[in-house]
Order: sequence, then structure tokens, then C-alpha cells
Amino acid sequence: MSFLEILKIEFIKVKRSKMIPLIFIAPLLVVASGVANLQSYFSPEYTNAWAAMFIQSALVYAYYLLPFSMIVVCVMIAGRETGNNGILKMLALPVSRYVLPAAKFCILLFYLLMEIVVFLVVFVITGLIAANNTGITETLPIMYLLKWCVGLFLTMLPSMAIMWAITILFDKPLLSVGLNLFLVIPSVLVANTLFWVVYPYCYSGYLVSCSLHDFTAKGVSTGFTLFPFLPSAILIFALALTVTITCFGKKEMR
Repeated sequence: MSFLEILKIEFIKVKRSKMIPLIFIAPLLVVASGVANLQSYFSPEYTNAWAAMFIQSALVYAYYLLPFSMIVVCVMIAGRETGNNGILKMLALPVSRYVLPAAKFCILLFYLLMEIVVFLVVFVITGLIAANNTGITETLPIMYLLKWCVGLFLTMLPSMAIMWAITILFDKPLLSVGLNLFLVIPSVLVANTLFWVVYPYCYSGYLVSCSLHDFTAKGVSTGFTLFPFLPSAILIFALALTVTITCFGKKEMR
């Protein structure tokens, strides 16, 4: 079986799961509260309203709600195989053991992309309502929003690889969820230190924090530079994914 065929089977497995409603919860909560908190401060003369609403909504979302929801998705995807010895049946197929976790990781990234798209759509709808209610005529900065949403997706990749590796390494869901939560919670603190570059759980939040600084500093960039971020992120992503592919199904094959 080819990788695309395996990927198609994995999509069929999760098609009727409860993960679709899950990805709506965090965007709805964070956008509604973020825009509502700012709406009372808006006036028709207010400038940069869209940037203010986006940063207000994205800060908590990037640091906590997005990682939390992805941790749950990881456990739900893994749980479909561990239940009823499904992983043994899967490993019995004429498919490389290394292809299966890679296909499942692609499904995980698909859900990450879907949630960020939902966040963007919900934000635009809520923002348009808020702008209409307050008389703001500022043009919707769609390219600005797309840029930061793409940034959220890309900066989440290393932490997603680690989340998936932890989920594969630990059989018990409570243990993998607990460890991932333990790593997510201090991310906002690590983001304010020099060690943020080696702590992938804070990458997305740090990106939004930089946009907040740029917004409050009137265009003075904080310098979210690609170096040393990019080499570190690529290395962490590659190592985590290698661990996942190597260890997947190893205990069951013994």
C-alpha cells in the first residue's frame, strides 16, 4: 500500500469522530471573549482595531488553548488504535511500520490546520460584527490576518511533533496528557527568557507576543528573527518525528 492509500484510510477512520466539534470550542471561546473585552473601548475614530482584536484573541489561544486542544486530538487519534488491540491488526497489514505514524501525524496536522482556519473565520465574523456595532470603517486586513495565522501553524509544528511523540511513547492517555500539559503551562514564562528558542511549546505564543510588542511600540520590530529559531525548530521537529516513527508499534511487535 502506498502512503497516499494509508493516508486515505486514516481520514476515513477519523471522519465520524468527535474531533471535528472539538476544534470549534477553543476558537469560539477565545475570539468571543477577546473581541467582547475590547469592543467597549472602540470608537469610530479608533485605528488599528483589527490588529488589537487579533492580538487580544490570539495571545491566550496561541499559548494555551490551541496546544490544549491539539493534545486532546493526539490522544483521540492514538486511542483509536489502542482500543480493542487495533494497533496489532494495523501492524499486521502489509505496510511499513514507519509509514503508519507518519500518516497519522499528517492527520494531526490536518486538524491543526482546520482549527486555525476555524479561528480565522470565527475571528473575521466576530470582528465584522464588532466593527459594525462601533461604527469602525477600517478595512479588513486579510493579508495581515493570513500572515499571522500561517505563522501560528508553522510555529506549532515542532511542538506538535513532540506532543505526538509523547503520545506514542506513553501508552496511558492520562500520562501523555499530563506530561504534555506540564510542558505547555510554563510556556509563557519560558517565552520571556533566552531559552525560548529551545522550548517549542512557547513558539506560537512568542510569535504573538512579538506582534503585541510591535503593535504597542508603534511599528518598532522586536526582531522575531529566523536565526536561531529556524535551525532549532527544524532540529527539534526532525528529532521528535524520528523518535515517533522509530518507536511506533515496537512494543507490540515484540
